[in-house]
Amino acid sequence: MAVNSSALVPTESAWVDRLFAQAAFSPEYQELKFTLHRKLLDRINLEMLSSVAVDRVRSEVRSAVARLVEEEKTPLSMMEKDRIIGEVLDEVFGLGPLEPLLADPTISDILVTTPKLVYIERAGKLYKTPVQFKDNQHLMRIIEKIVARVGRRVDESSPLVDARLPDGSRVNAAIPPVAVDGPLLSIRRFGRDPLKADDLVRILTMTDGMMELCKACVKARLNVLISGGTGAGKTTLLNVFSSFISEDERIVTIEDAAELKLRQEHVARMETRPPNIEGTGAIRIRELVINALRMRPDRIIVGEVRGEEALDMLQAMNTGHDGSLTTIHANTPRDAFGRLEVMVGMANANMGMRAIRQQVSSAIDLVVQIARMSDGARRVVALTECVGMEGDLITMQDIFVFEKTGLTDKGRVTGRFRATGIRPRFYEQLRASGVQIPTSLFQTVVELGAPQS
Repeated sequence: MAVNSSALVPTESAWVDRLFAQAAFSPEYQELKFTLHRKLLDRINLEMLSSVAVDRVRSEVRSAVARLVEEEKTPLSMMEKDRIIGEVLDEVFGLGPLEPLLADPTISDILVTTPKLVYIERAGKLYKTPVQFKDNQHLMRIIEKIVARVGRRVDESSPLVDARLPDGSRVNAAIPPVAVDGPLLSIRRFGRDPLKADDLVRILTMTDGMMELCKACVKARLNVLISGGTGAGKTTLLNVFSSFISEDERIVTIEDAAELKLRQEHVARMETRPPNIEGTGAIRIRELVINALRMRPDRIIVGEVRGEEALDMLQAMNTGHDGSLTTIHANTPRDAFGRLEVMVGMANANMGMRAIRQQVSSAIDLVVQIARMSDGARRVVALTECVGMEGDLITMQDIFVFEKTGLTDKGRVTGRFRATGIRPRFYEQLRASGVQIPTSLFQTVVELGAPQS
């Protein structure tokens, strides 16, 4: 079965024209904008306006900015006046120069390297934008506004911070002294409408058969580990898999910064807390995992295991909390297990390697390996079953793989999703759970055809 992937390539010309039409204005324009911003803050009391409806507040502030613009002697066209009013409103109510980028749903990452150098990622490709901040202090104000919303702080004593935007987008900021050339800001966007299972099949992240198998594994309460590199789509996949959990189950989610968007009603969400200004009071993922076991969970979902909490997560999977989901940074399923072994060793240095591997092999049923291709597309490159132990080694077998066959003239990756022909050992467990999967599923091949020119 061949699939024409040309339909999967979004047109870029309209988006590029729209973005780069917003060319950066002169330093004089930037100075005028900040002068208006300062005058506005001197004239109105935003705290008093906080009790007024949002739409009315924006209308009142817009009128105030318009009057300030008219008072300025700087000659401006109608278009420039409208734009400067909008930008001052963005400074007051939003995230300043980032607002036009945040309003574009096609942008997946916003990367601020310096105040004058802002990149975005769209469809897996990086683009330089004309968006600029006035200076480091301007960028720092925006960072402080973001982290203050979620009750976190960033300063010289705590120069690294993870936070989130109201829409769930993940934010990471680094400021001096760890950031050498000034504040650094990275925003990982999440679509306003989270991708569903059908969407991932449509854009060929995985095939319908692969999705059917993953859905069956979640419904049958198998423990699933999603593995991949940075930006590969692990969290998106975790969101989709979590949608297969029944509405009558109690789900506890544990994350560094709450970003999962589960569709079920009965979800208890927890996130870590950094240390306070005295350096105490930190709540780590490991402590949240231990606490989750006291919350009568049917399912535990950990946004990402990256440290000592791996041991507690594996023990939970092995002691009645099956059907758990989590992600890990690794390039292959074998590497994912290797990382788990290291993490468990960090938690308990007295455990022997064989004991650690027994914990891992008995806890994890399926590894879903996802990767970002050179053309920016995300593909599930392997569905791998953990079979068990043979001697001192964990044995694994691929059920589905993605085989890259080459590149088109336009740099698009071609290849095929192929079932290895192996029926997983947990097949009978799926049937015992009432989940029926045809054995023909394990014989399918889906070709990604070259785009039509």
